[in-house]
Amino acid sequence: MTDTNWIPDLSQFPGPKYLSLTRALREAIRSGALPPGTQLPTVRDLAWDLHVTPGTVSRAYQMATQEGLLAATVGRGTFVAARAPRLGPTQSLFQERDLASEPWLVDFRSPQLPDVGQGAAFAQALQRIAADLGHSWDDYPTQRGEAPLRAAIVDWLSDRQMGQIRPEDIALTHGGQNALLLIFLCCLRGDRPVILAEDLAYPGIRHAARLVRAEVVGIELDDEGMVPDALEAACRRHSAQVLVLTPEAQNPTACRMSAARRAAIIEIARRYDLQVVEDDCYSVAESDLPCLRALAPERCWYVGSLSKSISAALRFGFVVCPPGMGEAGRLTAQHGFFALARPVSDLCLDLLRSGAAHEIRRGVQAEFSARLTHMVSALDGYRLSWQPGLPFIWVPLPTGWRGSTFTRMAESEGVLVRQADEYALIHGRAPHALRIAVAGAIPRPRFDAAVAKIARLLASPPADMMAV
Repeated sequence: MTDTNWIPDLSQFPGPKYLSLTRALREAIRSGALPPGTQLPTVRDLAWDLHVTPGTVSRAYQMATQEGLLAATVGRGTFVAARAPRLGPTQSLFQERDLASEPWLVDFRSPQLPDVGQGAAFAQALQRIAADLGHSWDDYPTQRGEAPLRAAIVDWLSDRQMGQIRPEDIALTHGGQNALLLIFLCCLRGDRPVILAEDLAYPGIRHAARLVRAEVVGIELDDEGMVPDALEAACRRHSAQVLVLTPEAQNPTACRMSAARRAAIIEIARRYDLQVVEDDCYSVAESDLPCLRALAPERCWYVGSLSKSISAALRFGFVVCPPGMGEAGRLTAQHGFFALARPVSDLCLDLLRSGAAHEIRRGVQAEFSARLTHMVSALDGYRLSWQPGLPFIWVPLPTGWRGSTFTRMAESEGVLVRQADEYALIHGRAPHALRIAVAGAIPRPRFDAAVAKIARLLASPPADMMAV
């Protein structure tokens, strides 16, 4: 079904033209005036009909696409999404799936922590906490009450080259995703601020950006991560306020920035007065290179969490703020949720103080390393990108494979993987590649069998299979 003559009345939606057009799209899709599958006018045609610039229409289409309202297909045009999405920013980071009803599937889409005794450690910690419960659990939690936990985080980060950090520099959050949003709330100003991010990046960045009505601009990557010349060119074109990047363990490409590259990025950030968000949630313990925060503490916001090393169920994260900005970060957190729930904060404090968190992290990394070694060996011969201890690998696909085709074929074999498209920004570049995560919770025989299936598929692209 097509309808290329849709011309909305923007006078019903006050405000900037691109926001008016976005609201008109939402209303038309919600009311059924634009049914699923409807092809929208081209950017130039609609701009002509509405007497606005093509950039205005393109911006509105981009926002609606990010919300899941529209789907853009190269060479065909822009269409109303075939499946009705949740309107607005409530759309999931990734499409959720009930794997309990499909137990034959092996999920390599996101890292799954192995069981190295977390349950027993948590039970012991909770018993110690229960033995000392008092009236403090009767009232709202406070930021002041989290001071001991912030001090424990400083000790937890002692294996990183971060320069001097103090407990008062830290704000605690409900995981790394919440930390990103907190930083954006602290740093962004204006009706439509601009965030610079890697061309292929964790999707949570654009979801958090949408909540603060920010535009995300992608920056080209190479084998070391973000390209300095591309970053500087973007700074000249856009009045950006925040730069988000993952220098230690780029997600999804698994590359790592050299010391020289880190210094070059920081020099540009200083020149254009960018606040820098350093996402370090995936990196392994210990590093021989300085964090960005050590290079530019006055503008770097370091994000960490326990989700990739201890337990994702805790939903515990933290931000190391620039000196003097810790109070602003904690005030923003207080306005959002007062403070962490006492069961979570007390449990995390006990795990960190008792040493249980360190033991769990060592066990998790040992199991991840063993499985990663097997995965890399089984896929030897392909241009893999990986790091020891990192719970995922990046696989550029051999000639003949497309990301979408491979993921469908892998699913038919009972294996779920992510293609590069899921990490690309809207209108960004997505190579034919996969991110394959290490599933630590799957029994080893099933894990090895699933890796073998991936290896067989990589060796048999569709063109070869048709020739057989």
